[in-house]
Amino acid sequence: MPVVVVANPKGGVGKSTMATNIAGYFAGKGHSVMLGDADRQQSSRLWLGLRPPAARPLSTWDLGQGNIAKPPKGTTHVVLDTPAGLHGKKFEEVMQLADKVVVPLQPSIFDIFATRAFLDELAEHRKASKMQVGIVGMRVDPRTIAADKLQEFVDSLGLPVLGYLRHTQNYIHLAARGLTVFDVAPGRVERDLAQWEGVCRWLDN
Repeated sequence: MPVVVVANPKGGVGKSTMATNIAGYFAGKGHSVMLGDADRQQSSRLWLGLRPPAARPLSTWDLGQGNIAKPPKGTTHVVLDTPAGLHGKKFEEVMQLADKVVVPLQPSIFDIFATRAFLDELAEHRKASKMQVGIVGMRVDPRTIAADKLQEFVDSLGLPVLGYLRHTQNYIHLAARGLTVFDVAPGRVERDLAQWEGVCRWLDN
C-alpha cells in the first residue's frame, strides 16, 4: 500500500491542490484511496465534503486528535496532505509512513529558501534511503525570470522534477466542486493533463 505524502514547510504553495489531484488520479485508476489531512485548516477534508456522489469515491482518513495512525484495511493507496511548518513529532510520524514525498514548489525566492532547508532535513532523515522524493513546480510561467531561478534551484538538487503545473483557474473551479482534473472530460483540461504525465508516471513506478 503506497503512502504518498505531499509536504512543504511553506504555506500557500499548492499542497492541497496537489494532494487532492493525486487522490483523484489514483481513484480514476480504480484504487481504493484514502485522503488524509494533517493540517489544522483541513482544506483536503473540506474538499472531500464537496465531492459529488457521482464522482469516483475517495475515503477520509480520520487522523483523530492530531495523531497519525495507520489507515484501515482494504485501502490500497493513501495520500496525506500536511501542514505548513511540518517539523518535530509530526514530521517524524509522517515520514515513518511515507513511501513517496511530493514537494510542491513555487518560483519565489522565499519558497525556494524554505524548501531548501526542508529537503536537507529529508535527506538526513534515517528513512531517506527508503522513500522517493520528487519536486513539482507550481503556478509556473516558463517565460519569467522566477521560472529560470526555480530551474536553477531544482537542477542543483539531484532530485527528479516530476513536472511543472501552470497557473490556471481550472484547479480553482474544480476544487470548488470537489473535483480534480482527472474527474472531468479530458478535452476540458487537455493542457493540464499533459503537465501531469510525468507526475503520474512517477506515482505509478
